[in-house]
Amino acid sequence: MREIVLDTETTGFDPEGGDRIVEIGCLELLNHMPTGKTYHQYINPERMMPQGAFEVHGIGPDILVPPQPPKPGAVMLLDKPVFKKVGQAFLDFVGDAKLVIHNAAFDMKFLNAELKWMGLPQLPWERAVDTLAIARKKFPGSPASLDALCRRFGIDNTSRTLHGALLDSEILAEVYLELIGGRQPDLVLASGPSKSNVSGVVSDEWRPTARPTPMPSRLSAEEKAAHDAFVEKMGEGALWKKLGGAPT
Repeated sequence: MREIVLDTETTGFDPEGGDRIVEIGCLELLNHMPTGKTYHQYINPERMMPQGAFEVHGIGPDILVPPQPPKPGAVMLLDKPVFKKVGQAFLDFVGDAKLVIHNAAFDMKFLNAELKWMGLPQLPWERAVDTLAIARKKFPGSPASLDALCRRFGIDNTSRTLHGALLDSEILAEVYLELIGGRQPDLVLASGPSKSNVSGVVSDEWRPTARPTPMPSRLSAEEKAAHDAFVEKMGEGALWKKLGGAPT
């Protein structure tokens, strides 16, 4: 099963009010295990960056409102591609996988708005796996932010001084695996053995057959003699004699 852990950073809270995505970070899981494949893209929002948004993620100081000089190491957006240049590549990466998102309504709202403006297919809401909803159901009344869940599960998030889409996706992947039961949530004892056929393909249709050569008896001569003497004492009506049993 393929899943994509996903996070976005934006200029604000409302795409219909003019806010845009400025960063997308994705991480691939296969059968709940990270594959190492990621997608990361900074995006030029084609608008000024509000001060409040900048204080959250530290992206885009070159187009701040009010203007201020860029800080060392800050991410600049004016030279980054606009969403219409990267939207198809994003869709190609996520494919038809489930999308694991913390507060999925927020990210899905922005992604679908951007995709709609491009004329590209939107992401069905039912594909989203909302870890915020999972956490609230599993720990009712407890803080369910990403930082709070990191503290609960002992996940190191010390490098998360600011929000960053790819870093948050990496942290969220660890949180998600803990929420669903650890790193191997699908590990169960199989109901029966599987066997490879001649082509090497594993088949679940294998069924046990009789041994071509019966295993030798594990009873010693003394044990067999003791058993025979015990049955003899029970007389001719002994069930063992009626069934014709013999120790093996």
